[in-house]
Amino acid sequence: VRGGTEHKEEGSTMAAEEKPAVKSSSSILPCFLFVELVIMAGTVLLAYYFEYTDTFPVHIQGFFCFDKAFSKPYPGPEERSNVPPVLVYSLVAAIPTITILAGEVMVFFMRSEGTQEKTIVTADCCYFNPLLRRIIRFLGVYTFGVFTTTIFANAGQVVTGNQTPHFLSACRPNYTALGCHSNLQYITERKACTGNPLIVASARKSFPSKDAALSVYSAVYTVMYVTLVFRTKGTRLTKPTLSLILLCLAMLVGVVRVAEYRNHWADVLAGYFTGGAIAVFLVTCVINNFQQTKPPPPPVRPQRPESVLGMPMVALPCVESPLEKLQGDLHSLRSHDHQPHRFPVPPDVLIPSRSITSEV
Repeated sequence: VRGGTEHKEEGSTMAAEEKPAVKSSSSILPCFLFVELVIMAGTVLLAYYFEYTDTFPVHIQGFFCFDKAFSKPYPGPEERSNVPPVLVYSLVAAIPTITILAGEVMVFFMRSEGTQEKTIVTADCCYFNPLLRRIIRFLGVYTFGVFTTTIFANAGQVVTGNQTPHFLSACRPNYTALGCHSNLQYITERKACTGNPLIVASARKSFPSKDAALSVYSAVYTVMYVTLVFRTKGTRLTKPTLSLILLCLAMLVGVVRVAEYRNHWADVLAGYFTGGAIAVFLVTCVINNFQQTKPPPPPVRPQRPESVLGMPMVALPCVESPLEKLQGDLHSLRSHDHQPHRFPVPPDVLIPSRSITSEV
């Protein structure tokens, strides 16, 4: 009866372990609100101050008189570019968002029951199922990376103050008043430019290229998501084709910037490196290559031995044999006296069978 009861208890325990593990936690929500949101808000504010205010003034570099590297024609405002900022920012926001939403929905409904994520985060006011939690996680990290890339690019432009190829066309310096007589004369005056101050300030922000950094960051993040999450069994060229298209679009942004004399090649390459490095860092070190976090395996419980018929076996107590006990006593006595003990051998007595029968 005891063995059957223990067997039933073990069966119920195994059945409970096989049920989906649903975890409830109320400490994740305050952490999410007061840590991640605070960091995100600080990143957005810092990007805003870099982009739309004069809180961080641009470093003013000098220039050589009649420098041909900065004498390219003025291409006009950014809105007249073949790849305007509105188009770049729209693609940067739309392509990864649509890709992640479509990918997560397909993965969630195509995944088998045993491999679906079991953890559900709940709190007093919120509920996150696995699908919604993964979408918020991946898109949240991507948004954080967009603002981080913007901050890196703007910080580089403000600190270096490198001029664009059309800087002298926007600056319109008065070479006569500045006393330029040769190409080797270097001008360091802050009021050397007579052009529009806003256009001149924009022409001093060239290194690195922000549009190139954002386009490559978006492309690399999306390509890594497609490569690591999508599973295409029917064809092997779908993921490479989609990845190459996204990377080519990102490279095309930098090529257009150089062709329109808005950036140098060094500016574009620095933007490529900045955006790609941030995307690789976030994917590999922050969100673990878009893989779900697996809980540690439960400790293995020792199982009771079972017979061939499937019934639990009864563990019997270990009983010492009298012969083994006698041998142990003899061994202890020999080790104590260091001399072998001789036991008297009883004499062999032969009794004839006839005498026994006669006596009986």
